[in-house]
Amino acid sequence: MLAIHSNKPALWIMAAKWEMEDRLSSESARQLFLRALRFHPECPKLYQEYFRMELMHAEKLRKEKQEFEKAKMDVGNLEYAEEILTGELARIIYKNAVSIIKSAEFHVSLLSIAQLFDFAKDLQREIYDDLQALHTDDPFTWDYVARRELEIESQPGEEPPVMKQAKAAEVGRREERCCAVYEEAVKTLPTEAMWKCYINFCMERFAKKTNSRLLREKRLERTMVAFRKAHELKLLPEFQYKQWIELLLRRDFFKEALEVAEAGMELFRDSVTMWQMKLRVLIDSKSPDTAVLFEEAFVHLKPQICLPLWISWAEWSEGAKSQEDTEAIFKKAILAVTGVDSVTLKEKYLDWAYRSGGCKKARAVFKSLQESRPFSVDFFRKIIQFEKEQESCKMANLREYYERALREFGSVDSDLWMDYIKEELNHPHGRPENCGQIYWRAMKMLQGESAEQFVAKHAMHQAGHL
Repeated sequence: MLAIHSNKPALWIMAAKWEMEDRLSSESARQLFLRALRFHPECPKLYQEYFRMELMHAEKLRKEKQEFEKAKMDVGNLEYAEEILTGELARIIYKNAVSIIKSAEFHVSLLSIAQLFDFAKDLQREIYDDLQALHTDDPFTWDYVARRELEIESQPGEEPPVMKQAKAAEVGRREERCCAVYEEAVKTLPTEAMWKCYINFCMERFAKKTNSRLLREKRLERTMVAFRKAHELKLLPEFQYKQWIELLLRRDFFKEALEVAEAGMELFRDSVTMWQMKLRVLIDSKSPDTAVLFEEAFVHLKPQICLPLWISWAEWSEGAKSQEDTEAIFKKAILAVTGVDSVTLKEKYLDWAYRSGGCKKARAVFKSLQESRPFSVDFFRKIIQFEKEQESCKMANLREYYERALREFGSVDSDLWMDYIKEELNHPHGRPENCGQIYWRAMKMLQGESAEQFVAKHAMHQAGHL
């Protein structure tokens, strides 16, 4: 297998594991890893697994040796090489690996493996020190170093805090230490990526549940300060302005949210997301300027990116304006949005029509749109569903909707044909005698796999009726 598939690192790892675990041959496993690395000298996974294997082997030998010593047994010819017992072989693999694969993430992955072995404390310390020396200009390193502070107790050796209040205070102290590292990091490495790590950490901690009001307030304050500083340094990307505004809105800080939205829009004038966020602030704060800003957005933005704004405008109007105003927005949107994007809009328009004016209104909207391609299958399925929910469900209407749907999707959607047949069979005013004709039309129109699926479904349906 390895001779034929030597280009697949996963197979070398599988073979080495089998040698190590099933045949108990660490030497054969080692030879396989060394051969694999000749084929794949830059494969991170191979180095990780080889490193893990040497540490596992060292741990196993250490345990064996301890057992023998405990039993005061003569180990005779059994030799326990010191370099294997201390993990020196694993250290050589580590050194070699990081000289070839120069990445902070890879470096940390080896440290995470080493941390699984208690006897390798010196090796862990060495890897950690090397990480800080070799990758000081990588945000990933600082992020890792900062987050490590969460796991380190404030006063090593003391009993862990028992009272809830004491626990919250301890968590607070650890988070303070994390932030001290992040503060140093953003001074040493004042980049967007580094601030992103810092803000993500603050947001994660703020999202954690706590009964301590003090800790919750501290987390919120810390997050707000981080956002503000990154903004002042112009190192805040668009999506983080969005996160900041959402956080402010959740706390009902409307004035601050509006300021941030306006600052974001200054930087990202052509971003539909930033316009949306400002509009959301105005909507949530029930501002009288909402409609004006919607109008302004459509003047400023390219029409092809405006679909989310049209949908937001229609949704806002439904709650805040008259039915006529909302319909006028949908009609404008249908004219402005073309191509694939218009499909979603038509579905929304049809849904709104049914919500606001029942089936009669939905039928009228469907009729006005029935020649405005493109459509989705869901557009037709919605109007069929609305019709079926009526007490006086008209078969003639259902027939028309199915026929229009099949004109668009009859060559690919076997379910539509099947549902049409079931409708003719089950509706009080259906015509079962039409089913044979519908079946043959389906067979003519459906292509390849869809035709096979249709035949299978039809046969199952027939069998169910017999």
